[in-house]
Amino acid sequence: MQIQSDTDGMALALEWAAKGMYITAPNPRIGCVIVRDGTVIGAGHTQPAGQAHAEVQALRDAQARGNDVRGATAYVTLEPCSHYGRTPPCSNALIQAGIGRVVASMVDPNPIVAGRGLAQLEAAGVDVSAGLLAEQAYEVNIGFFTRMRHGRPWVRLKTAASLDGATALDNGESQWITSPQARADGHAWRARASAILTGIGTIKVDNPQLTVRGVDTPLQPRRVIVDSRLDIDPDARVLEGEPCWIVAAVPNPDKESALRAQGHEIIMLPNPSGKVDLPALMLELGRREINELHVEAGAKLNASLVREGCVDELLVYLAPSLVGPGQGMFALPPLAHLADKVPLHFHGVAQVGPDVRILARFRPDEDPNGRAANGSATNGRAG
Repeated sequence: MQIQSDTDGMALALEWAAKGMYITAPNPRIGCVIVRDGTVIGAGHTQPAGQAHAEVQALRDAQARGNDVRGATAYVTLEPCSHYGRTPPCSNALIQAGIGRVVASMVDPNPIVAGRGLAQLEAAGVDVSAGLLAEQAYEVNIGFFTRMRHGRPWVRLKTAASLDGATALDNGESQWITSPQARADGHAWRARASAILTGIGTIKVDNPQLTVRGVDTPLQPRRVIVDSRLDIDPDARVLEGEPCWIVAAVPNPDKESALRAQGHEIIMLPNPSGKVDLPALMLELGRREINELHVEAGAKLNASLVREGCVDELLVYLAPSLVGPGQGMFALPPLAHLADKVPLHFHGVAQVGPDVRILARFRPDEDPNGRAANGSATNGRAG
């Protein structure tokens, strides 16, 4: 493939970043391509945590092909890291390899990097620039940026309904309102998340597994259950396999001991009403390095999350059908005035099989540099 411009180079690097969609958490999904005279001589993407980052993978690829990278241009979808973490600094690797130019899509929001990688490269005589295709790079790593800037994950709430807004019949029957194509698409969104959250109501009614199926991913998202009184049945299917995080508000020593004996962790986060403190849970998940949180819950928990300001984005599948009275997507209280409605804005609309997929966001989009859509600065970064 011939690279005729910097935009071409960064677009290809973003394609490589997408190859790491399901494997890099808690690290960001980064792609890197190395170009000389319009020809790609090395490419790579970030590997699972503790393994090589995209820049090192691209350098290795170039070496394996017998290509000399000295003086070449590296296109990377995030500023090269400049610190020792699980791996050595990528900025050092690029300098030692003799790369002549680095084009980064974005400055790293991690405060221990935050421009230091580019500064180190520039001090070593490397020509550097940043900002190309930043909006696309931000979307690939929206959870990582949210966690670094606000200390919590990006929260995406998924729901599926008929065109008249029913997620199930009054008797609870819900399988299946949407198509196999929509359900498969929903599993792809599950797969990109670091964790999946549901409530005890959904566990009791649907007894779900909450695992990713039909998507080739080596990592299953962590399962998080909001269960204020620890009412969960020890034989619930969600408790099979990898351990869950069960978030409660009312102590139950016997139940806690039994669940811990199965390998599960109990997180106590009560609010003054004796329910789970949902905003505190979001911060706790951020502390545990959850980048993207995928919610699949019932109308009550969905409404609580929205009311507490914990949701960033709705992922809604609408089927071309009418089912009449049934269970809704959100158990929100009635409004006295339309002016009190919850505002959203559409971020994406697409057809998936016979159904429509809508991405709708609650807050103004940040620009890639961390400013809100109106130009004002957002809250400070978290480590």
